[in-house]
Formats: sequence, C-alpha cells, structure tokens
Amino acid sequence: MSGPVCQFVYSKTDLYNTHKEVREVKELIELHKEDFIERLKSFLSIPSISSLSAHKEDVQKGADWVADALKEIGMEHVEVIETEGHPIVYADWMHAQGKPTVLIYGHYDVQPEDPLDLWETPPFEPTIRDGKIYARGATDDKGQLFLHIKALDLLMKEKGELPVNVKFCIEGEEEIASPNLGPFINDNQDKLSCNAVVISDTSFIEKGQPAICTSLRGALAMEVTVKTANTDLHSGSYGGAVPNSIHALVHILESLHHENGEIAVDGFYEGVPEVTEALREEVAQIPFDEEKMKQELDLEALFGEEGFTFHERVGIRPTLEVNGITGGFQGEGLKTIVPSQASAKISCRLVGDQHPQAIYEAIKRHLEAHMQAGAQVEVEQYIKANPVALDSNDPMIQTAADAYEEVYGVRPLFPKEGGSIPIVEVFARVLNAPVVLMGFGLPSENLHAPNEHFHLENFIKGMETASLYLKKLGNQ
Repeated sequence: MSGPVCQFVYSKTDLYNTHKEVREVKELIELHKEDFIERLKSFLSIPSISSLSAHKEDVQKGADWVADALKEIGMEHVEVIETEGHPIVYADWMHAQGKPTVLIYGHYDVQPEDPLDLWETPPFEPTIRDGKIYARGATDDKGQLFLHIKALDLLMKEKGELPVNVKFCIEGEEEIASPNLGPFINDNQDKLSCNAVVISDTSFIEKGQPAICTSLRGALAMEVTVKTANTDLHSGSYGGAVPNSIHALVHILESLHHENGEIAVDGFYEGVPEVTEALREEVAQIPFDEEKMKQELDLEALFGEEGFTFHERVGIRPTLEVNGITGGFQGEGLKTIVPSQASAKISCRLVGDQHPQAIYEAIKRHLEAHMQAGAQVEVEQYIKANPVALDSNDPMIQTAADAYEEVYGVRPLFPKEGGSIPIVEVFARVLNAPVVLMGFGLPSENLHAPNEHFHLENFIKGMETASLYLKKLGNQ
C-alpha cells in the first residue's frame, strides 16, 4: 500500500517556513546535543531487564527515570502506574486547542545481556565508538524513545509550548509481550484517546533510507515437552526396546514441515491472504541483495517456503520455527542413556486473519496425532498476538513521510516487517487511531544481541524528524 509521492501541496511560503523550522531545530540540537547524549547514557545505564525477577527494582528505576525526564520537559499529569507486573508511565500536555492529539508509545525495558563474553564493552556502561552509542537498549528501545522526549524538549525550548496535544504511554514489559498494557488500554480508552499513535521501535531499510512500517506479523509461542519412561534408562539394558523421548520429539518436529518449506499443519494457512501480483509488486519495492545477505551470514543458500522471495517469506507469509531444543545428557563426555524427557520451544509469525489461538490448537492436534507409540506430548502456550496491517495512505502516516523526506532528503519506503510488536494491534483496534511506526534504528544495530548500538546520526536526525512531524501536524 505504498502512498503517493506527496500527500500535501506546499506553497513557496510553506516550504520556506519548513526549512526555517528545520534550521531552528538544528541550531537548538547543536546547542544541547552533548547534554542530550549524557542523559541518554544515564538512561542506558539502568539494567531494566523485564524478564528477570532479579532486576525488578531496576525496572522500577527505569520507570521512575522516564517519569522524571517527562517532568523535566514540562509534561503534566505524570504518573507511574503500578500493574501486576512492571509499571506503565503516563504523561500529557493538552493545551493546543483545536489541534490533533498524538500518543507517543515506547518501552523502557530491555532484553537480557547474555552472552556477556561477546560484548566488547559492558552492556550497561554506555560507550561511544565510531559515531555509535553501545549499550543494551540503545536502539531497542531507549534511544528511539528518548529522542521523542528530547524532540518535545526542543519544541518547548523554542516556543514555550507544543504545536499539538501530546500523551505518553510508556511500558516496562514490551520484551515479555506486554501482558499488562493491553488491559490498561482497554480500561483507559478515554485517557488514551488520540488522533494518532506514534511508535519508534522499528528500523530503516538501510543507512540513509528511512522506512515507515505498514505491517507487522502476529506472534505465537509455545513449549513442547515429550515424556516417555518415568526415568532415564541404561541404553545397554533398554536401548532399542523402549521409546526414546528425543527420537519422538525429533519425529514430531520434522513432521511440521514439508520438504519444500511449506508448513504441514492442517488448517495452519486459514486466514492467510492471497498473494496477488499487486502485493508482490509492493513487496518488491524494498531493495534486497541475496548474495550480500548470504555473504554476511556465511550461508551457501537461503531456505524457506518454495515459490516466495525473501521479503515475501518474512513480510507476508506465516512461519513456524523451532527456537530451541533440549533433552538427555548435555554435559562433557558421554552418558549412554535412553532419555525420558525432551522439549522444544516453537514460535510462529502470523499474517492476515490468522487467529493465534486457532493456530495453537491446530499445532497441538498435529503434535498429538504424530506422536510415536509409548510417548506423551504436553504443550504450553506462552505468547499470542494478532497481526496488524496499516494504511500507508493515511494522512498521519503521509505527514510523517513528509517530515522524513525534509530531514533525510529521501522519501521513506513502506515495508512489511516480519517481526511482531503485539501492542500495535491493540492500540489500533481499541483506540481506533492510525499507528505511525516511525523507526530510526538500523537493521545492523544488533538489537537483542551483544554489542547493541544506536547511530548518533539517527538520534540527532530523529529529534529533527519527530519535532518537524509535530509541527506539520499542528499546521494542518
């Protein structure tokens, strides 16, 4: 659904004023950028790892830091709202009478730092090298969230007020699938009502080529456990005569796919949209160099569902992946046993009208139907999230594209991302507002991996783009 080249027609006066506003913002950034970077370092030094109970106090510290940062720039009604898990931070500024209201979402929680030995510098001691700031959470999502806070700071410094009404909804559980934010949104629709939800938690296509994501796949995750005998058995006394849990697990995992990469679960593809020529043409607009990718990943070949390109496989087709497998003896040397238990972690990315619960039930039936004699299978569900598709022609999205083009000199592309941000679908559905996915990260920034980083160029230009976007909305 690529949008038109330009949604609005500007007069010479409009263009002059826009260039003037960009210059003014750049001057303010130049004046304050060292302080902004130091503040970002302070934010990144908090090990707010939401998935580890040992860091519960650090996650609370992260929430308090965000609340203080919002108070510092003049936001009002700042609250740190307790949930059954980690806090949600809310704030607003609602004095732009007759102007749109923009809700800015982000998350202050981060992934665990493991494996620690692969980091060149400590993950919670932010370090600047080669124009990049290295730390866990640098690009996902503290750096991208903080640039919005500082964009508003710049606007307040410049005019003493904002061009639009602004609300913040910042959570500490995105990395664990936002279990408490969905209910919060449902229960606080009036409090969060807005004309657009702005999220910066995605990335450019490549350096210098902005992107506004228009589609996110849904998610489903589960753990499959296979049990056989009530204990591990000696392979000399029992091997070949009793069921082996690892053999049984491998058998059912192998049954999940056909040799051509197609998923073999009955009913899995129900709700998957037809891949039309128009859709393929849209996906093909995103540049891709297969040879370069193979070289970067040290692969001889790519593999996936037959008949689809790389971007089609990761953007508009569903997947089923085995993420981890364990069972039997894992230590050094040998231990000749017939293992009694083995398990695997499975995740799916879903598209179109696929319903996560229906897919879960279909996979569970498939596993039970293909289990070897003498073995039992148990399935535990962890995550489920609906897919979401956004209209790139929406004026709120096209105005964001105008702001990108003004700052970067390049019109954004509108890719369909393979990842999942579960809460995006909830915001769009419950608040009935367009979601604008204004990413400023790069695919190469190692999010969720050692040596995560964020390019300071995009931190600076991100502030310019975010502030210009709000000005454009206020001028409409």
